[in-house]
Amino acid sequence: QVQLVESGGGLVQAGGSLRLSCAASGSIFWMNSMGWYCQAPGKQREFVARIAAGGSTDYADSVKGRFTISRDNAKNTMYLQMNSLKPEDTAVYYCNTWPRYRPDLWGQGTQVTVSS
Repeated sequence: QVQLVESGGGLVQAGGSLRLSCAASGSIFWMNSMGWYCQAPGKQREFVARIAAGGSTDYADSVKGRFTISRDNAKNTMYLQMNSLKPEDTAVYYCNTWPRYRPDLWGQGTQVTVSS
């Protein structure tokens, strides 16, 4: 059974940094493009960043220049380095396949809270 487990969130002051991890079990990871998504209170889940199996990346405009997505296929792990965090980045962050997410892969997510 394929599972994705997010970790690395926490409480940080504005301007700070966090590094999120997404650990995948099974073969889904290395053969797929993967993405980070976030959901803030009262809002729909939205795209943050994606990385193709070959390593090309893309970002939501709101995080360009501040966040960096990467992956380690040997470890079946994807990362999101978050720098210059802003209060509006506060959300639960999830990983899933991209561009089409799989509903069965949504995990618990990891909470990121940025204080002003």
